[in-house]
Amino acid sequence: QVQVVESGGGLVQAGGSLRLSCTATGLTFGNYAMGWFRQAPGKEREVLSCIHWNSITTYYTDSVKGRFTISRDNAVNTVYLQMNGLKPEDTAMYYCAADPSYPCGTWYLKTGHWGQGTQVTVSS
Repeated sequence: QVQVVESGGGLVQAGGSLRLSCTATGLTFGNYAMGWFRQAPGKEREVLSCIHWNSITTYYTDSVKGRFTISRDNAVNTVYLQMNGLKPEDTAMYYCAADPSYPCGTWYLKTGHWGQGTQVTVSS
């Protein structure tokens, strides 16, 4: 049974940092691309960043490029999202997904394994 669990969200002031973690079990982690997504109230879920199973190839959406960094540790089945320079518009529920395809996108909603999300709130 595949389980995906996110952690590390919280309340932070604008300009601050958070590090999200996501651990996936019940699958061969090294065979899966991992993606970070977010969804704000009233908005569609959007892809933020993805990392290939090779741990080298990455993608960032323009709004987080230069502020967020994705990484993974295949030895502990975990992907991370280091978020710096947080802005109030980054406030959302953040989700992690595992999928055997790369690159990642919202099609992961149909094909991927998802966690329950972790809330990130950035105050101004």
